[in-house]
Amino acid sequence: MNATRRMLIALLWFMLAGPFNSGLARPRPQEANLQDLDAYIVRAMREWEVPGLALAIVKNDAVVLAKGYGVKRLGDPAPVTERTIFAIGSASKAFTTAALALLVEEGKIRWDDPVVNYLPDFQLFDPYVTRELTIRDLVTHRSGLERADLLWYGTTFEREEIVRRLRFLRPRWSFRSHFGYQNILYLAAGQLIRAVTGKTWDAFIRERLFQPLGMRTSTTSVKALRDIPDVATPHAKIEGVVRPIPWRDIDNIAPAGSINSNVLEMAEWVRLHLNEGAHRGQRLWSAAAEREMQTPQTIIRPEPPYSTLFPEARFLTYGLGWFLHDYRGRKIVEHGGNIDGMSALVVLVPEEKLGFVILTNMNGTLLVHALKYRIMDIFFGAPSKDWSADFLQRAKALQEQQHAALKKIEDARVLGTKPALPPARYVGTYENEVYGEATVHEEEGRFVLRWGPMRAGDLEHWHYETFRIRWRDPLLPPAFVTFVPDVEGTVGELKMKLSGLSEDLIFRRVRERGRER
Repeated sequence: MNATRRMLIALLWFMLAGPFNSGLARPRPQEANLQDLDAYIVRAMREWEVPGLALAIVKNDAVVLAKGYGVKRLGDPAPVTERTIFAIGSASKAFTTAALALLVEEGKIRWDDPVVNYLPDFQLFDPYVTRELTIRDLVTHRSGLERADLLWYGTTFEREEIVRRLRFLRPRWSFRSHFGYQNILYLAAGQLIRAVTGKTWDAFIRERLFQPLGMRTSTTSVKALRDIPDVATPHAKIEGVVRPIPWRDIDNIAPAGSINSNVLEMAEWVRLHLNEGAHRGQRLWSAAAEREMQTPQTIIRPEPPYSTLFPEARFLTYGLGWFLHDYRGRKIVEHGGNIDGMSALVVLVPEEKLGFVILTNMNGTLLVHALKYRIMDIFFGAPSKDWSADFLQRAKALQEQQHAALKKIEDARVLGTKPALPPARYVGTYENEVYGEATVHEEEGRFVLRWGPMRAGDLEHWHYETFRIRWRDPLLPPAFVTFVPDVEGTVGELKMKLSGLSEDLIFRRVRERGRER
């Protein structure tokens, strides 16, 4: 998870209920010309080094295209199909807000109810925000908290513990003053669903959304993928080479991004929203509830990284689980998704009765956004533009920014220095109240930092009391630690600087009865 990936990320996570409309409906010529789309996708995938991709397009309540491209795993000829399962990442957030909308419709909750009415132990750093934070605030990224994703990413903390630790996380912005993308409060929304219904978020999503839509192979956990034969393998570029990587278990943040699905089943999800809450004659929620989900809630300034994703937008806001912007005079409702080795995008154009879903098995790729604009141009009858080339240029600019940032760090390195203390003085246990324990110890003559049971890195001396962390998990962000001695000549704390975080993380040495534990 390097800085480029985080930025791309901050930019940056069906089997049908009945017969499949007697096959795919044929698009009328006046609606779209899709003849060159296949060739364009294949060429763009090659340019972006994306192993596999699946696409489904819905127009006028019919699936006009559902197809797979490329392979499920590099080195294996098995092709991607319209039934291949991918992670949809943060596109899962719209499922969570839809679940909340169902409860609002049933009169069990209201969007502007305080969260503590349902989660009495819920607590944030600021008592005022704890008291005033509403269900609507949970899902609109305006709490004042930054992402703090390393509280769940690569940790063994359970859902309850992650939400509990929010009370120690200091706000970065004033409450409701700034858009700050936040996954953990979506987890809190899932916990609220459990508190209200007595069912886990996973069970509620399966029963109230997957089952009515006929999403029979969709799952809320990677654990369920073991029994599904047609599953894509995640990929990431590591040291300049695209490689298969393992699926990451993110059950501990599930309501923010753990759903796995295929484009056929996701097409039914798209149809549901384009029909304002109705699906195959069954109404799941009212048109008013759909409008509420698609109503702007939080303004997003058109600055990087969002200006990179939405280059044509005159307005950009966040609704309830959806990004909202304009393109060629139409309102666009969408949400992307990125989790290790997978990138996804779900797009709705309500006034055109158009929607589509793009799923890929490549880490943090902007290809999904390039294809978004290409597909919309086709259906809008707009002049053709090579959006793939445009976004490749944007991605290259981001990479150059990353290289420049790394070069700045390299240039500031002071050569010829050495640590001030003997190695044994650095060894010990350090703790951060939000992110847990980190230990430093020697293994086979080298320093090793272990941050919880799932994150380990070798420490290489950089200069003075600063060491570079060489993570053994290549998707963790570049990081440095600086040891800070106290007046007794003992290391009292370590400061961890991670790429993508606004402030250093402070881990204080754990002591017991005057001695290190």
